[in-house]
Amino acid sequence: MAPSATPDKAPPDKDGVDGPNGIDVPHCGLSEPATGEPPTVSITMIGLDTSKSVFQIHGVNETGKAELKRKVRRSELIAFFEKQESCTVVMEACGAAHHWARILTGLGHTVKLIAPEAVKPFVKKGKKNDAADAAAICEAASRPDAQFVPAKTVAQQGILALHTVRSLLVKQQTMLANAIRGLATEFGHVVPKGLHNLEPLVALVDADEAMPAQARQAIAELHERFGELAKGIQSCEAGIVKHARNDATARRLATIPGIGPITASLTAATVVDISLFKTARQFAAWLGLVPRQHSTAGKTRLGRITKAGNKEIRKLLVLGATSMLGRAEGWHSALGAWLRDILQRRPVRLVTVALANKMARIAWAVMTRNEVYRAQGGVAAKA
Repeated sequence: MAPSATPDKAPPDKDGVDGPNGIDVPHCGLSEPATGEPPTVSITMIGLDTSKSVFQIHGVNETGKAELKRKVRRSELIAFFEKQESCTVVMEACGAAHHWARILTGLGHTVKLIAPEAVKPFVKKGKKNDAADAAAICEAASRPDAQFVPAKTVAQQGILALHTVRSLLVKQQTMLANAIRGLATEFGHVVPKGLHNLEPLVALVDADEAMPAQARQAIAELHERFGELAKGIQSCEAGIVKHARNDATARRLATIPGIGPITASLTAATVVDISLFKTARQFAAWLGLVPRQHSTAGKTRLGRITKAGNKEIRKLLVLGATSMLGRAEGWHSALGAWLRDILQRRPVRLVTVALANKMARIAWAVMTRNEVYRAQGGVAAKA
């Protein structure tokens, strides 16, 4: 009898697991092979921590999750953002931030500048480095109440450069004047206060033959440097006055009593968008001319002014207010009447700061309404 033919298929394994009588267990793995590429990471915001040579990049998606952490050199920064899809780039408003803001805006990105003091609370304690700073910038910018600084133009930064140099030269000039007075005092020569009294002081030193030649030479050297600084200050002020006469906002600001061409030019070049300040008090608070608060349990406690914001504008406003105190009697307007009344009840220095606060509020109104200052209740004193 011929042996039976071998079956083509082996009978199914009846192991009680797979098969019709067992438990069907699905096979692990993909039902179809993966042929597509992984999804592209979408970065909606980049926190950029700037420096001289190295830049730290921290990118997050729309949910705030970190998707990119990278450190690039200065020469690689533009190439990186040219390849990056358009997104929001946030930087601290310091250093060369306005320069990079103009460049990155030209590459199609939305650039926002945020004040450094708004970023500081989000830097992790004990972890101060470039990567942590860039992450903190993203965290601060994502807050719903975040306020940003508008980027300045090249022309505005040029005017501000003149103001910066003038302020530096004035400071150095004061240092030299004090040094000349100090050296002359050691040999018994003194004159009243004021820069205009330095020339008579140097003349006294030159005429004193009892003074050592070395001391007279030292004072002569300082006097020569003093004259060079005076010429530099005059040159800077000429450019500032020219800007104050040609800029429409500066011309309107100059109509306010106590605000001259230097203050008007600096304010016009610094305040890019006055609409960012909703009220006049916000503008005065930005300049640090409001009292510091330490209130609790419903009790209002006010202290000295905060001295926040732009120190140079605040200083010029206080100087202008100081000059107006001497003309309070001849200031025939509602503001002049208020000034004379408060001088009878408060110290002079407190009144000076209060008047500077009012001048800042008037400046806000002038810039917001695009109008010149109009005195109420009489004729304003000349600024």
